[in-house]
Amino acid sequence: MAERVDGEGESGRVALGRTLRLLREKAGKTLGQLAEETSYDKSYLYRLEVGQRLSKQAVMEDLDRYYDSGDLLVRLWRDARKDVIKDRYKAFMELEATARVMLMFQLRVPGLLQTEEYARAVLSGLSGAQTTAGNDEDVEEQVALRMGRQELLYREPAPRVRVILDEGVLRRPVPDVKVWADQLSYLLDAAERPNVALQVLPFTAGVHDLMDSHLWLLWQRVGEPVAYVEGNGIGELIDDPDKVLSLRLSYDLVRDAALTPAESTAFIKRLLEDCRS
Repeated sequence: MAERVDGEGESGRVALGRTLRLLREKAGKTLGQLAEETSYDKSYLYRLEVGQRLSKQAVMEDLDRYYDSGDLLVRLWRDARKDVIKDRYKAFMELEATARVMLMFQLRVPGLLQTEEYARAVLSGLSGAQTTAGNDEDVEEQVALRMGRQELLYREPAPRVRVILDEGVLRRPVPDVKVWADQLSYLLDAAERPNVALQVLPFTAGVHDLMDSHLWLLWQRVGEPVAYVEGNGIGELIDDPDKVLSLRLSYDLVRDAALTPAESTAFIKRLLEDCRS
């Protein structure tokens, strides 16, 4: 249908809000009437229309039914959600680039510690089984960006970085044996840097609070720490002090259960020897 209102350079959230307002006005409803007939709070509906809130898909499904607009609002909501995820990741990358201290728990080899060939293998797998020229270009662009991010490990002053890898990370090699061996060797080299501490959380540590997501805790030169949590392709940047503290405490428990840096290095060396044998 034609009710969608697009604006050049307009964010997905704003486009969704403008369309919501247009549909309401076309239906001849005030915000008060809409709130009464849908049981959603008037101020909540207002924030949706001005792009202050994104809401949930179920709300858009309800409003699509109310306006008889097919799946228009759901489709716009999905576009807006992608924008929000990108914005949060962009903000995270900006904080990562200037962080003085970084603590990480990872369910995969983090981008900061990936070799170029390993990054290419992983990103190619994420792009899907069907390979096209366009996909190849996109993968190469992402590889270049990932390698560029690693420069922050060598800047002055270098950030203090502690990475805890779940053992599962090291038990899932890429198909190319040489690429995997080079990646393990690269982790060992990184662990020798004075500003990097690398630990492995063994399976024997059992269940823990962080087992379903990746976690970054970042400290700048001044200001409060922030956290970034990522899982199932969705990232959330967290600056609420209480939530960050809770994540920090969960991280500390994982760190206490992990192998020491020396034990972790020995563990990775054994895997590398097995890989090369």
